[in-house]
Amino acid sequence: MSRSRFDDIRDKIIRHIEHTLSYCEGMTQDDFDTNLMFQEACIFNVLQVGELAAKVIDLELDTEYPEIEWRQMRGMRNRIVHDYDGVHMDIVWNTIQDDFPKLLEQLSSI
Repeated sequence: MSRSRFDDIRDKIIRHIEHTLSYCEGMTQDDFDTNLMFQEACIFNVLQVGELAAKVIDLELDTEYPEIEWRQMRGMRNRIVHDYDGVHMDIVWNTIQDDFPKLLEQLSSI
């Protein structure tokens, strides 16, 4: 894959993360748990991040950036899409709050 293709995927992931973080700004987990619209908007973006991470893996570029958890992103996407044991909103919330800021920082530095 060309560098520009990777940059395009990275930029899309960054946009999805930024959208999600902006949706949740100032929100508590209780707010999130009781607002279906926010949940669905955030889940859509989490799914897109996982789908784009899968493209990086399929193109075998994940090994160039081993500090980024590409396979975990794809795995979360698969869990949500296939509804293994239901979607656990606390896991989605924690991913957004704990993992997305770090991932944004990692991707922005590439």
